[in-house]
Amino acid sequence: MYVDRIMTREVLQVTEDARVTQLAALMRDHHIRHLPVVRAGHLVGLVTSHDLERVAPSPITTLTVGEANYLLGKLTAAKLMRSQVITCAPDTLVEEAAHLLRQEKIGCLPVVEKSGQLVGILTHEDLLDFFLDITGCLMADTTRIAVHLPDTTGQLGRLLAAINDAGGYIATVVSPLHPDQTGLRIAVVRYRSDDPRALNQQLRNLGYDLLTETLPPPLPNP
Repeated sequence: MYVDRIMTREVLQVTEDARVTQLAALMRDHHIRHLPVVRAGHLVGLVTSHDLERVAPSPITTLTVGEANYLLGKLTAAKLMRSQVITCAPDTLVEEAAHLLRQEKIGCLPVVEKSGQLVGILTHEDLLDFFLDITGCLMADTTRIAVHLPDTTGQLGRLLAAINDAGGYIATVVSPLHPDQTGLRIAVVRYRSDDPRALNQQLRNLGYDLLTETLPPPLPNP
């Protein structure tokens, strides 16, 4: 999946002449930590909440409140922004973008076209929403099981086939690449079934080791 499927498209952005007081108000009112700075729609810089903290008056300053506000009022995004911004393209793979965020230890990736046009922004929150989606943890009508599997070819396919054969509908599958301390891999599967308890027992009868199982909540009485 590409970044353009999960990025935030409605990006709050400012121009180079935006004042620090305006930047602070925008971040506070919209609960954001990053403001792309644009010129004619093209990205030229980025202001973060850390940048604003850096120029905030010190508690031990000798300036009066009025003097401090006067000086801050003259400071613009152009003077405060980071002009060397790490970005990504709309067709960047989500996992590559996540790796870039982790590697560079940054909080967001402005998404720009080859022309430099800003078309979106990818934040940690966007990635977290994506993770919640692909793991299916918000699907209240599914059963979640974690199963130990030998780390050999075909084992995951056999497990999924067994669930299907027992009448289950596979919703999501997650299986970390590396085995745990037992030398076995763990597959986390969410599925729908009319009788998940019976299906889980059938898996046990086939020899599967179910580490955990989380059943969907019971349906309310009519």
